[in-house]
Amino acid sequence: MIVDAHHHLWRPERGYTWLDDPGLAGIRRPFTPPDLRAAIDAAGVRHTVLVEGGRCHRDEAPEFLGHAADTEPIAGVVAWADVTDPDLPDTLADYRRMRGGELLVGIRSQVQGEPDPDYLDRPDVRRGLVAVADAGLVFDLVIRADQIPAAARAARDLPQVPFVLDHLGKPRIRAGVAGLAGWSADLAALAASPNVTAKLSGLVTEAGPGWTVAALRPFVAVAVETFGASRLMFGSDWPVCLLVADYRVVRDALGAALPPLSAGERDEIFAGTAVRVYRLAVREDGTGEGCNATAR
Repeated sequence: MIVDAHHHLWRPERGYTWLDDPGLAGIRRPFTPPDLRAAIDAAGVRHTVLVEGGRCHRDEAPEFLGHAADTEPIAGVVAWADVTDPDLPDTLADYRRMRGGELLVGIRSQVQGEPDPDYLDRPDVRRGLVAVADAGLVFDLVIRADQIPAAARAARDLPQVPFVLDHLGKPRIRAGVAGLAGWSADLAALAASPNVTAKLSGLVTEAGPGWTVAALRPFVAVAVETFGASRLMFGSDWPVCLLVADYRVVRDALGAALPPLSAGERDEIFAGTAVRVYRLAVREDGTGEGCNATAR
């Protein structure tokens, strides 16, 4: 069984203004549940986690939760919410009451868009992170490499909050050895907190056009060394990945970039960690249990 812990869906006309960037013309079109099914079926992926797509509006949550309720492969949703909103607990309760609300597994804010590298140190942000944990949810960290130290401090100070680092914190893969230097030390500081797991996702996009598996290997090796297989999960970052590679190529590239691991360790990365951390209601044969059989 393979679980994709990170993908998106969108309709550009509904407010995904970041897609207006000229360099993103290749993915500036609707991506819908039928498109997802076609991509994952071709890649042998059984279940997925649908992650907010940068729209930053509460209206996205009912749409995505509805997609999950109607699309069996989608086993969980990481929805957007403003982590600084004083009414965040009420917002999360509202999400739970929506159709498909039992499939809400996490929350994400666009921290990467905040200019302050220490944004996660702010008291109002910290209160929001605790509210996410109090609601029984995971907080996905979509951050830049220079924001990893603040994330490490937040994870250390808030051990009750389960964090998932998206895209390994967006290391400078194109810079090669120079990109490894500060990032690897910062990643180790973040991994020192046991309440943090990380996604091996978005790496081909960070590597850019002309990427190679060889370019990915040092960064994947650092992640495995610092987090261990039981705290890492595969994510396609589809359809963003289509800028440089199709879905199956991304899946195969991660498999090729991993250092030597046991079959059990590879199973953790490709399914077990995501199922455990997001508490996804899936069975080992890859089928769901009504997709709402476990409490979240």
